[in-house]
Amino acid sequence: MFTLLLLAGGLRFAPTDTLTKETAIEEVVVSAPVGEGQTFADKGRAKSIDEHLLGLSKVDVVRRGSYAWEPIVNNMQTERLSLTIDGMKIFYACTDKMDPVTSYVESGNLRRISLNSGLDGNPQATGNIGGSIDLKLRRVGFDQKPSEYNASAGYESNGNVQVYGLDAAFSTHRFYTNFGTFYRHANDYKAGGSTRVRFSQFQKVNAFANAGWQIAEGHVLEGTVIYDVATDIGYPALTMDVKDARGFISSVSYRREQMQGFFGRWETKLYYNRITHDMDDTHRPDVKVHMDMPGRSRTAGLYSLLSGSPGRHNLQLNFDAYCNNLFADMTMYPRVGKPMYMLTWPDVGTFETGLSATDDIEITARHHVRLSGKLSWQTRRIGSDEGFDALGIYFPGMKRQGSSLTGRIAASYAYEVGGLRLACGTGYGTRAPTVTEQYGYFLNNIFDQYDYIGNPRLRNEKAVEANLSAGWKGSSLELKAEADAFFFTDYIAGRPETRLSPMTIGAEGVKVYQNLNHTRIVNTSLSGAWTPIEGLRLDGRISYSYGAESSGRRLPLIAPLTFAGTLHYRFRKLETQFGVRTQTANSHCAWAYGETPTAGYAVWHLGAGYTFHVRKVQTDLRAGIENLFDKDYSTYSDWNHIPQKGRNFYVNLSLQI
Repeated sequence: MFTLLLLAGGLRFAPTDTLTKETAIEEVVVSAPVGEGQTFADKGRAKSIDEHLLGLSKVDVVRRGSYAWEPIVNNMQTERLSLTIDGMKIFYACTDKMDPVTSYVESGNLRRISLNSGLDGNPQATGNIGGSIDLKLRRVGFDQKPSEYNASAGYESNGNVQVYGLDAAFSTHRFYTNFGTFYRHANDYKAGGSTRVRFSQFQKVNAFANAGWQIAEGHVLEGTVIYDVATDIGYPALTMDVKDARGFISSVSYRREQMQGFFGRWETKLYYNRITHDMDDTHRPDVKVHMDMPGRSRTAGLYSLLSGSPGRHNLQLNFDAYCNNLFADMTMYPRVGKPMYMLTWPDVGTFETGLSATDDIEITARHHVRLSGKLSWQTRRIGSDEGFDALGIYFPGMKRQGSSLTGRIAASYAYEVGGLRLACGTGYGTRAPTVTEQYGYFLNNIFDQYDYIGNPRLRNEKAVEANLSAGWKGSSLELKAEADAFFFTDYIAGRPETRLSPMTIGAEGVKVYQNLNHTRIVNTSLSGAWTPIEGLRLDGRISYSYGAESSGRRLPLIAPLTFAGTLHYRFRKLETQFGVRTQTANSHCAWAYGETPTAGYAVWHLGAGYTFHVRKVQTDLRAGIENLFDKDYSTYSDWNHIPQKGRNFYVNLSLQI
């Protein structure tokens, strides 16, 4: 069994025995090593998590500024994804999704990004109709180098971006620890043609520490702490910026290895995290009504995972539970009159528990089957009397507390012979409404200029998935074709309610979340790599997606025809790459959702990397040019068509002792 690794536009097949624990039969699980196994040049340790995500197949981002991009998987946003850090559930604290879970990890603390496409989620995933992303943290482990020290620095000309990182690791047979800090700073960047994009600045500090203690052979205690602080974050696509965003993430776990019997490994983790997010518009000119919008998210949880490989099976059995509290409010300060106060998330508490199972079955060397499923129970309660009474005006008789049962089941089959691999799969799953969809109160969305109100009477969203893939790997040529389709019932989306008046000045009206009868999303892609001679490789991927309601009305943020290709050349320790990303015009827009057309574009990049040793110091130097021809463009998923960066020169240096 092997996994297709698509990183930085590349196509690689992993050997059967290297990624077994993180590989799904159907090849929709992508496990992309970060900082190791990358054959060709990129930005190295200075690369942001957002840029790492963009190197994965099936992943794109919604960009509201130059910081904290919201991941998209299979053309679905956060509501239909599961985002975790080492299996820990974390929930953003911003009602505008300006602080996705991925913004609280840095490259210096990242080992691997595990992507599960569609309903075949990782063990801790819930509600993952589109997919799940788990950021695996870097732990040095036992019996490694006694000590290791890393330093990195990076600079980008466009926006005066500066990146600095320091970390250290120590390891013995009984104890290990690795810890470090990362700093990023950026000024306003310039779009193609040297037009300054105002309010695109940011700065952040990320500090982390991991430790492990082997109290006896096969008995391991581990702990993690992450503290992330970002300040002065501009969001040019929005009407507000972020004064302060903080994340505190912690965990402690016990791991039992080399167990005798059916299961050979057992891991139990307890975790707690707190996210705070303060939006304000005090630095924006010509604001009619200034406002502050703070948000708070607190989550405590656990999971217990059993793993075993009896016979031809590779089993995982997981129990998880968490409780989360979300609170957000808004204070408006008119020039005349008293301040006005409103709860936007009315102190909502959620408790959820679930049980999942996965079995990878090697029927024969050529035939593989993967089965997975999860059942979860959720209860949710409004904690604020004020918030409950306000929402009750629009939904008389609504209950303060509600519960729901959700689940998913998926099955896939793969046939392998020689270099040929054929696979197919299907799944069914449901998800509960998010807090915003269920209890949000007059949340303004400047994408369509509507205020949104949640609906406590929403039904669970349901989806059926079907997927097919065919791949072939020869001595110099690799090809793969993929197609997957998602068919929804009770799809959750906002619909205009003409009887209500907006709260936000200039808003077009009010939308209330409703269940739609039927919608569908279809994704197709063809990728390949050609190595005509040793050291030279050409790879590319072309994809097209379609999303619509049963009436034919288009869904928003569905990628048009896209192609990305790169020419790589390696000579000894020198790596070079020259590539392009193109996208056709997005003319089939979801007008009802506020989407408007974007023009097609082609953007070129050029990069090189060189690795050498000076005594005991390994030095990695990388440099390149992004947007080589200074193209002025926006992608289909750039919020309100904010332009991407123009020409950008970068240089990054990493040292390891």
